[in-house]
Amino acid sequence: MPVKTFGSAVYGVEAQTITIEVNISGGKAAYLIVGLPDNAVRESLLRIESALTNSGFRMPRQKIVVNMAPADIRKEGSAYDLTIATGILAASGQIDEEDLENYLIMGELSLDGQVKPIKGALPIAINAQRENIKGFILPIQNAREAAIVSKLEVYGVSHLSEIVDFFKNSKKPPLTVVDTRDEFFKAINNYDADFADVRGQENIKRSLEIAAAGGHNAILIGPPGAGKTMLAKRLPTILPPLNLYEALETTKIHSVAGKLSASDALITTRPFRSPHHTVSDVALVGGGSNPQPGEISLAHNGVLFLDELPEFKRTVLEVMRQPLEERRVTVARARMSVDYPSSFMLIAAMNPCPCGYYNHPEKECVCGPGVVQKYLSKVSGPLLDRIDLHVEVTPVNFDELASERKSEPSELIRERVIKARLMQTERFKEYPGINANAEMSPQMVRAICVVSDAGQQLLKTAMEKLGLSARAYDRILKVARTIADLAGSDEIGIEHLAEAIHFRSLDRENWAG
Repeated sequence: MPVKTFGSAVYGVEAQTITIEVNISGGKAAYLIVGLPDNAVRESLLRIESALTNSGFRMPRQKIVVNMAPADIRKEGSAYDLTIATGILAASGQIDEEDLENYLIMGELSLDGQVKPIKGALPIAINAQRENIKGFILPIQNAREAAIVSKLEVYGVSHLSEIVDFFKNSKKPPLTVVDTRDEFFKAINNYDADFADVRGQENIKRSLEIAAAGGHNAILIGPPGAGKTMLAKRLPTILPPLNLYEALETTKIHSVAGKLSASDALITTRPFRSPHHTVSDVALVGGGSNPQPGEISLAHNGVLFLDELPEFKRTVLEVMRQPLEERRVTVARARMSVDYPSSFMLIAAMNPCPCGYYNHPEKECVCGPGVVQKYLSKVSGPLLDRIDLHVEVTPVNFDELASERKSEPSELIRERVIKARLMQTERFKEYPGINANAEMSPQMVRAICVVSDAGQQLLKTAMEKLGLSARAYDRILKVARTIADLAGSDEIGIEHLAEAIHFRSLDRENWAG
């Protein structure tokens, strides 16, 4: 009779249980694996045979057929080694098979029987709990991330022999137990950086506070060394803390990508991803022959920082446009289609020109006529259209750098951001899927961002005198609504509009001369 063991396959950020049937029959020694396996799964025989013999167990010299069901779903990777090895041990009578149906088993084997870590342990554990599976046996390095799932026994193993002890001698390794809420609250908002470290740059801090309060995308434009990267890295410290649902969702993505260390159980701080400008479009948005989440999904519920924006390939930037709108990315392949969430704040930084000193208060720009405009045109209009705040960064002078005056810490700024977000939560409770001002549709902007006659006159004057483009209109209203929220105001005042207009530098027709 065939012996059944259970593994799991991860597609996107969801998992599906895979039944692995092992049948050993008489005849010439052969090893056949069916059920749409890839090359890594086919090669498992060599690893399993070596692991069994080097661990003191017997590899049957008979015909072994392994079926991986459902057979119409492609099985990929080396994580099924331990599942198949356990099935072979049970089918050959080296361990008892009666309790196998209660456990899901996953792990890659080395030639000496050591169990190596796998990707996607958390979504696999969530699916196992959903299907009322009693326990999950997996590499010890992945045990903590799987153990945050309640009502599931999680056993971390480091060697094949521990599987034999588990099912033959009832000698089980210690249960891995993680108190999810304790883990979550213990490390929440535990950041290394802080806005208190930044001297001067009050205008930039203010713009990032507005961005955090309304979920707005922002671009920082300034000369080298002005502090653009330093300020961007501190943005997650003023965002509202992750809730438990967001923490689990973020951890699932990082688990699938294999980005969690053995000590990590739950991601409790907002991610900050900063890919280099040589990144490919697949690495940024996700995909590949075996689809994996890209940088925009790893930044889910956090910040994606693109430094030196014009240096990115135009095709790379263009593929971000749809995920920025839909807050998820779909990777379609011939056999399957997977969805990855990608709700992130985009913060970009760039020099104003190739030499970096256009509009610098002290140094002279050496770029020729038209060079500045050509440099800025590397970033397309449709992408800039999705960025609400254009912030000019100027260098910090010596007096501010040497000042002993304490800067405002992230904690105080974060409190104001949380209050503004609470106002938005109340405002959008009748709009499912809308959580922040930046996500408002044009129709919602007209209904919610109502301004006085004096405010309309100010907007009209700004559009004419500053040469603002038409696309700036809605952006200014959204940002003004956020500034009003930070001030605790139900109405959008003239002062709120004036500050919002200040943050539309790139829309001015004469900005690049």
